[in-house]
Amino acid sequence: MRVLHVITGLGIGGAEQQLRLLLRHLPVRSGVVTLTNPGAVAAGIEADGTPVTHLGMAGNRDIGALPRLARIVRQGRYDLVHTHLYRACVYGRTAARLAGVRRVIATEHSLGETQIEGRPLSAGTRALYLASERLGTSTVAVSPSVARRLADWGVPPDRIQVVPNGIETDRFAYDDRARRRARRVLGLPEDAYVVGGVGRLTPGKKFDRLVRAVASVPEARLLLVGEGGEREELLRVARACGAADRVLLAGACEDPPTGASPGPSLPELLAAMDAFVSTSPDETFGLAVVEALAAGLPVLYVACPAIDDLAPETAPGARRIGESVPELISALCGIRDARLARLPLPAAARRYDIAHSARQLMSLYDQAVHGTPSTAN
Repeated sequence: MRVLHVITGLGIGGAEQQLRLLLRHLPVRSGVVTLTNPGAVAAGIEADGTPVTHLGMAGNRDIGALPRLARIVRQGRYDLVHTHLYRACVYGRTAARLAGVRRVIATEHSLGETQIEGRPLSAGTRALYLASERLGTSTVAVSPSVARRLADWGVPPDRIQVVPNGIETDRFAYDDRARRRARRVLGLPEDAYVVGGVGRLTPGKKFDRLVRAVASVPEARLLLVGEGGEREELLRVARACGAADRVLLAGACEDPPTGASPGPSLPELLAAMDAFVSTSPDETFGLAVVEALAAGLPVLYVACPAIDDLAPETAPGARRIGESVPELISALCGIRDARLARLPLPAAARRYDIAHSARQLMSLYDQAVHGTPSTAN
């Protein structure tokens, strides 16, 4: 089977990393087209052996990109096109139809309650999405919560399939040597209480609340992994709170790494932490929370469909909290005072192993192309 993946961009981000992981586990011949931004993840995908084509799309209204994309689909003789993220879904479904490929699966990674990929929802956005959705075979939601939002938007429920995001679970297993190495490289004392967070440094992630909370916890240090436009603002908040020397912004960390970076990997950075916090109030899955749980960390989160869609006993180390800074301060002090040992791998982390997600997706591919779902589970 030949499958073309079309994605809006390939800078470092959750959907982008998820595509790279899936490509490593899907038993098909794959190609990738990125409409824009062939960044670090594009380089990683190519290093793994999958070719990436940059379409060079100039913007949302670059209609000239449509025939170029259709030409790539036609020349590649693909059996199926799989699209990722809003712009790629709209253009990819249409291009596949123009190229004569009627089997199109689209994954919705980033549909929140009030936004899609960080942009406010609008009637126009919804109308264009639904018009192009009819050109596809089915739409994949990364969580039951996203499936419900798609149905509320107007996507027929019988066209929605849930295939959760996944992680390479065993890769995140806690390693004491990795903890010591990461702390040494980052300049963190071995006995420091380190609170961590992972994600793009954007206003929607509300990391400023985490900075303020850590500033109010005596001797706590904050390790934020990610990059984005809010970097300078977060540093300003840290200075205003008198905690500039206790806030470390480690930058982006490609996961899995290509081997080119000498810095700590994401599992090593998680090993360096003592508690993990996700302050974002609007998430479509919450992959960073699942990775932190796989690393044995106690986790505080404001929103995480990946955990909320499961029974509480599958993630005993995770606790949902409100959005207020005082509540976060109290919870962080509680974790600090409890001096918890590393937690065992929870059932939730094993449930979201990427190999399981790839098998589910392969079943959808077989159903679309051959009319019979794969028997692999």
